[in-house]
Amino acid sequence: MTDQRVAVLTGGTGGLGTALSKRLAAKGHRLAVTYVRPEESAAFETALDLDEEQLLLRRVDASNPQEMEAFLNETKERFGSVDIVCSLVGGWAGGRDIEETSDVRWERMLDLNLVSAFNTLRTSIPHLRSSEAGRVVLVGSRAALDTPAGQAAFNVAKAGVVALAKSASVELDDTNITVNVVMPSVIDTPATREALPFADYVHWPTPDEIAKVIEFLVSPESEVVSGGVIPVYGKT
Repeated sequence: MTDQRVAVLTGGTGGLGTALSKRLAAKGHRLAVTYVRPEESAAFETALDLDEEQLLLRRVDASNPQEMEAFLNETKERFGSVDIVCSLVGGWAGGRDIEETSDVRWERMLDLNLVSAFNTLRTSIPHLRSSEAGRVVLVGSRAALDTPAGQAAFNVAKAGVVALAKSASVELDDTNITVNVVMPSVIDTPATREALPFADYVHWPTPDEIAKVIEFLVSPESEVVSGGVIPVYGKT
């Protein structure tokens, strides 16, 4: 059975975004995907091989509210609705104690992880209200709960994402919109293995394993799940 709902994935051309896009496209969803790196965009298009009837792909800075609003409007105009929103934009920077954390690093982590999620959520809610089963999934991090040393800016930004998701789920409790946040530990991607060459990655969750969880959270069957902070740690 095909599902022709419209799914917006910000930062959707990375490892997790590509895995999730493949799953949603296979179900018949139409996809509106943002990227910032042209090389990722090209690889994404090759991996999915979708036509314009099923894919809208645009370069968008999710930390810029005007760009996000324009993208959501274009999505609605192209496909007629917005039913699913997955905020996948994010990034990690560590190796600095709080007293050594520069303003640039602090602001970068907030913009990349928290501001992007906030703008994505805020601009999408008016569109999602028209959906029979509006679904939002944000991406937090285990670090928001475990708060490892040397990466306070990242920890705080991801903790903000958790608070944002929980706040939104309460505000939208009387609507058909659910909001949840998944909490990866370390995702097993080539880039992560390169950054952590001596780590034991055997039990790290893969992008597709996390995508399976998100696939359920954005399904109509997940209507009773909202405000969830869902660990996807693998077996680490």
